[in-house]
Amino acid sequence: MAQDGQLPTRTLGTGKAALKVSATGLGCMGFTMSWPPFLPHDESIRVIRAAYEMGERFFDTAEVYGPFTNEELVGEALEPFRDDVVIATKFGFALHGGPNGDGSDSDATLDASGRVQQTDSRPATIRKAVEGSLKRLRTDHIDLYYQHRVDTAVPIEDVAGVMGELMAEGKILHWGLSEAAPATVRRAHAVTPVTAVQNEYSMWWRKPEQELMPMLEEFGIGLVPFSPLGKAMLAGRFTAATRFATDDYRSRIPRFSPDNMAHNIRMSEYVQSLADERGVAPTQIALGWLLAQRPWIVPIPGTKHVDRLRQNLGGTAVTFTPDELAEINRTLDSITIEGARYAPTQEALTNR
Repeated sequence: MAQDGQLPTRTLGTGKAALKVSATGLGCMGFTMSWPPFLPHDESIRVIRAAYEMGERFFDTAEVYGPFTNEELVGEALEPFRDDVVIATKFGFALHGGPNGDGSDSDATLDASGRVQQTDSRPATIRKAVEGSLKRLRTDHIDLYYQHRVDTAVPIEDVAGVMGELMAEGKILHWGLSEAAPATVRRAHAVTPVTAVQNEYSMWWRKPEQELMPMLEEFGIGLVPFSPLGKAMLAGRFTAATRFATDDYRSRIPRFSPDNMAHNIRMSEYVQSLADERGVAPTQIALGWLLAQRPWIVPIPGTKHVDRLRQNLGGTAVTFTPDELAEINRTLDSITIEGARYAPTQEALTNR
């Protein structure tokens, strides 16, 4: 990794849709959602600003994180250097009105984990959502605006059309989709060029390699992997006996059930062995592996700890030869993973 204040850069998208970002971004969801205990407000601000000082220039949030409070936090933290960073946020879930009088006018439908389940990408809702996000983020434009989940009740061509209108108005600069089916991305891209798709992708969730990534390469669309560390499974901190508190999101994910942990820990152990061979952290192996897959991949690991943030950024310095990558991938192929990556209600919102 370069010294503080300097990170390699990558480009998401091509042509007019191209967006230059730091080689990794900071996923900010965990500051206000899913991963308790949460930091005091001032400490969260300090960590986000520390990421900037270390060279991070790409920050990811969403209106549903909180809801709304995550955008407020990110907006406050990045306001002093707004012109020097890329902010990505998301729309697409049905939410209550929220702060500033903006957001969806639909009631939220929650699953057992308290997560919003109802999508809403009606054009009028999108316009309300973008105004709310602009206010909470303390900015006059959003650099990258994702549809968080595809709304099957609204043709994706209509959504893409609104994105083009918002670009023409200067309210957003680029747009993308999250967890969308490849065919949906194709249709969207034909209306308004897509800069990036955000999907889960890591050493222990490689499904995007099958259909999504070839399509992204064909059209010059970037990939922004969330959960690049497998929700910390690849961080070397768990054992077969690890159990998660009921307020921890992982306690409701099948892959992290006690029975499945006993099996799946083999993936963590393998990544740890690679790290030991190189004298680096397992998180750096996991992130270096992702960066080595394609030059248009920009992972967004999340953390609330400055020491782990610094460690994650070190992943940009980990490289692999083609032969090393091939050997690693063969081993990954041989390690079976038990359990779904999401509860059924969450998985039902993906690949649409």
